Amino acid sequence: MKLPLVLLTAAANVAGVVAHATFQQMWVNGVDQGNYCARTPANNNPVSSVTSNDIACNAGASSAAGLCSVNPGDKVTVEMHQQPGQRSCSNESIGGAHYGPVIIYMAKVSDAKSAAGSSAAWFKVAEMGLASSNPIYWAVQVLNDNCGHYTFTVPNISPGQYLLRAEVIGAYLWVWMLPTYLTLALHVANSVGGAQFYMTCYQLNVGGSGTGNPPTVKFPGAYKANDPGIHYTLWLSQTTYQIPGPTPYGTSPATPAKTPYPKTATWNKALQPSTVPSTPASTSIAGGA
Repeated sequence: MKLPLVLLTAAANVAGVVAHATFQQMWVNGVDQGNYCARTPANNNPVSSVTSNDIACNAGASSAAGLCSVNPGDKVTVEMHQQPGQRSCSNESIGGAHYGPVIIYMAKVSDAKSAAGSSAAWFKVAEMGLASSNPIYWAVQVLNDNCGHYTFTVPNISPGQYLLRAEVIGAYLWVWMLPTYLTLALHVANSVGGAQFYMTCYQLNVGGSGTGNPPTVKFPGAYKANDPGIHYTLWLSQTTYQIPGPTPYGTSPATPAKTPYPKTATWNKALQPSTVPSTPASTSIAGGA
């Protein structure tokens, strides 16, 4: 049975305004760096064009106050919330049934405070698309389970200043329920230009003695509007998904587990701070190269 046009239109309109979010804070080896090195976007709206310079570091994102220090081998955690300045775990980090991947890129630059993301040479360092294909469970759902936190390891890269780009690509899975049956799974990414991109760039100083020289891509340029992982149909029964962009450097491409993904949070929500530190704390106590 088909839904009347008025219901289809209403569902699309509601889905179009549901979710907004930004990556805002950072942790290094479990130590809170707040937003000290985050180029926080002007607002929490998504970017929709893969050809705009905004696809690199978001719209209206001015340089941050400083640099966060990391080393190859360090555990870096980026933190996303729906509203500017938010840190509470009481809300989903990104709501509105926006299902899709979490992707991390880095780019070596001469001056992280002034470098333009659209001019930088980026390499992917981490990714998660479908966390599980049995049952279906997306990276964004894992992000929501963990109070907006996603952790990755800094690869073997040469010392210097870098930009770090944390990204969620969101597509709606909008389920319209009538009293007796499920009638619709609707989203917007099945139209070219319908996917929504949420990204923030962070300014880093990488120490250590790494020597890695990964291949790079450009933003804009790395994505096309009709790439399989951007222009795709999101269904309740989907079991495969091709994450956009290049293969991650220093690690294997993400593949979905064939068993249920654990929904228990690995991030300790009880220790989640409500404020951000005014200056970054030392991160050397927990590791690094």
